[in-house]
Amino acid sequence: MNFNFSPVRQKRSEPESCFVSMKSDMSVIQPFSFKSGDTQPCLSPVQQRRSEAESSCVSMKSDSSVIQPLDFKSGDTQPCLSHDVFNIFRSNLMKKFECLYEGTSMQGKTTLLNEIYTELYITESESGEINNEHEVRQIETQSRRTATEDTPIKCNDIFRPLPGQDKAIRTVLTKGVAGIGKTVSVQKFILDWAEGKENQDVQLIFPLPFREINLMKNKKLSLLDLLNFFFSETKEMTISCVECKALFIFDGLDECRLSLDFQSNVRLCDVSESASVAVLLMNLIVGNLLPSALIWITSRPAAADLIPSECVHRVTEVRGFSEPQK
Repeated sequence: MNFNFSPVRQKRSEPESCFVSMKSDMSVIQPFSFKSGDTQPCLSPVQQRRSEAESSCVSMKSDSSVIQPLDFKSGDTQPCLSHDVFNIFRSNLMKKFECLYEGTSMQGKTTLLNEIYTELYITESESGEINNEHEVRQIETQSRRTATEDTPIKCNDIFRPLPGQDKAIRTVLTKGVAGIGKTVSVQKFILDWAEGKENQDVQLIFPLPFREINLMKNKKLSLLDLLNFFFSETKEMTISCVECKALFIFDGLDECRLSLDFQSNVRLCDVSESASVAVLLMNLIVGNLLPSALIWITSRPAAADLIPSECVHRVTEVRGFSEPQK
């Protein structure tokens, strides 16, 4: 799996700008292209000004005087690192999710997640099984269940089949009543990945809470534009839609203010093609965009049916703590 960064020769009027050129050692391999046609995807104005003869190059600006290529190879569980961009990306996720915030951001206190986290009791539900009872009623029902009724799934294992299962799991919908720990589970999953502890076969994680995506609902942009908006580091890399194993996490489906019309015939397969954010998300969840990517959606039970059951490969339920933990 390859993330290739290669040089761009530029004439700069600002002498203080520091650009490092890199020449790819894979001259017979063209850079990854998301376009189904002949048009080259452009991630920056610099690339738009490039001639066809230099279209295989991407410019990189770095504070480092020596930059090694970030190269994902098939079968690798870790990227061939020592590359600033990926390290910064993972470091930023670590800083963002290593603490729990209590109260408001201005007046509240912070606590390290790793110091207080307790594994939640998560089980697998039948695909498409939606409980429309009032949330208080659901809590009462869950409290009467015994731990022997279901097989628990660790948060870090939600994309791994249970013993005896051989199905591939691409899209997971995790439901649970308000305040039971869905978001904290997401936070811990991301932190463990960023710290290099779990799920190292996943090469990139993009957490995109619906609360933040709602702010973009009137925008028309490409998936690359959306990622560049939330993750500035992605401006420095290209993502292979075939080979890169990325995970998109959409937390809080119940807070979604987008019109997710899964009956729409708008098919989007090009990550550089612009569309509404609702169309982008719908095609990403269905698998038209980045079919190799993993999708994790969390929701309160009442909103879980916004995603058609045929688009979900596993439904899990957060039930709080097991009886021994209580």
